Amino acid sequence: MKIILTQTVHNLGKAGEIKDVNAGYARNYLIPQGLATPATPGAINQFKSEQKAVAKREARLAAEAAGLVEQLNAVTLTFEAKAGPTGRLYGSVTTVDMAEALEQQTGTAFDRRKIMSDPLRDVGTHVVPVEVVKGAIAQIKVVVKAEGGEAGGQEAQEPAPEA
Repeated sequence: MKIILTQTVHNLGKAGEIKDVNAGYARNYLIPQGLATPATPGAINQFKSEQKAVAKREARLAAEAAGLVEQLNAVTLTFEAKAGPTGRLYGSVTTVDMAEALEQQTGTAFDRRKIMSDPLRDVGTHVVPVEVVKGAIAQIKVVVKAEGGEAGGQEAQEPAPEA
């Protein structure tokens, strides 16, 4: 019996796949549990049209993400914080601070968990990776200055982006 999986089933397949299984397995377990639907010609046509719509939506989202990555790569955030004579901050510039500044600068809401950095605790220029969507990572430049002027003379610090 042919079925369309509505959810991923261990040792059978992923959601959206069309599989051929024993009739009893389909009738007694998969269909009553809501894990599959019978693969009638109408259901197959509907499934294919839904796949096309999902592909279009994913292509549109990927294009939007690419545009946002380009926009974010040009962004420079500047923060002023109290620092000691060695250039070490008394506090830190957190991902929440960076997310709020990004939202103000771009007009797009950012989740602090998408900013892949530890809190910045040193004066200077830092390159911080931001995950826009899964697989699309932008690099923003964050400048931390000591309160009252100078950048403390610290060299640029570029953390290795996480893979």
